[in-house]
Amino acid sequence: MYYPYLHRQTRQPVRSITVVGQGEVFAIPDIATIQVEVVTVNEQLSVAQQENATTMNNVIQSLLRLGIPRENIQTVSYTIFPKYDYVNGEQVFRGYEVSNAISVKITDFEQVGRIIDTAVENGANRVSNIQFSVQDAERYKQEAIVRALQNAQTKARTIANELQLQVEPQPVKIVEEQQGVQPVPLQTFARAEQMTTPIEGGQIVITSTLRVQFQY
Repeated sequence: MYYPYLHRQTRQPVRSITVVGQGEVFAIPDIATIQVEVVTVNEQLSVAQQENATTMNNVIQSLLRLGIPRENIQTVSYTIFPKYDYVNGEQVFRGYEVSNAISVKITDFEQVGRIIDTAVENGANRVSNIQFSVQDAERYKQEAIVRALQNAQTKARTIANELQLQVEPQPVKIVEEQQGVQPVPLQTFARAEQMTTPIEGGQIVITSTLRVQFQY
């Protein structure tokens, strides 16, 4: 019996160049978020809790009087720990430590130092985790992505020109590997008498990293 010859089409292997594009955008922050804590210690847990609640209420009321909206003040943690000292190698109970932490969102940078000073004056004994951000973060993120893509296209063209390849201008695959905000280190200064604590927001960097594949 006769069987006609069947032609098999062989597919050409896909040849591609993969590059990593990076883009970054510098922005002036317009939001500051600080963490303010009240820590109290007492042998009696109920006393430590009551002292903490009274002090934290004073702190919150003082911030409200400065014009901070109540919705910009949020409790972030409340912890209770037994405290011990070690005397001659023996564990001696010292009391209970109660810690109440709130975050305060500030949109007026001129008030940041004053808010910190006011919180401390009204009983806060820890101020930490100061972070800066921007309200229109999405716009900066999109700009960083565009710059990352442009960087990837430039790299692909450079490689293609060096190897004398004809690379398709449109990428066939784009994978976002990283996107984030990198704050510039906070600058703070010791407080002097009759002087508001200076706080400098500096700049923040919004970054994007893309892995981009081009065919040739």
